[in-house]
Amino acid sequence: MFVAEVRSGEEVIESITRQVAARNITAASLTVIGAIKGCTISVMPKGDETDDILTDYDEPFEITGTGEVVNGAVHVHVSAGGEGRTVVGHLHRATVSHWFVRAYVTPIV
Repeated sequence: MFVAEVRSGEEVIESITRQVAARNITAASLTVIGAIKGCTISVMPKGDETDDILTDYDEPFEITGTGEVVNGAVHVHVSAGGEGRTVVGHLHRATVSHWFVRAYVTPIV
């Protein structure tokens, strides 16, 4: 296992993807924890699970999530909580501002 640390100013998925690739990891499970400022999260509509509803948020959230790396691609689902709001779903984009995000990556061999 290794810890991918995403620092202030970095985009979460891009940073984790870069750090995984630097270690030549193409398959892994991961756990994510930290805080972000701004993100895009998607969910599936009731009537059509083949079409995602993407929503952009421009506010701070504490996040926790799980995911995987398949063929080098990072896929994460998160629960994100902020002042008076909680959102869950597939994380497309998130930016770290004043805090950090850590991904605990366990390679699958």
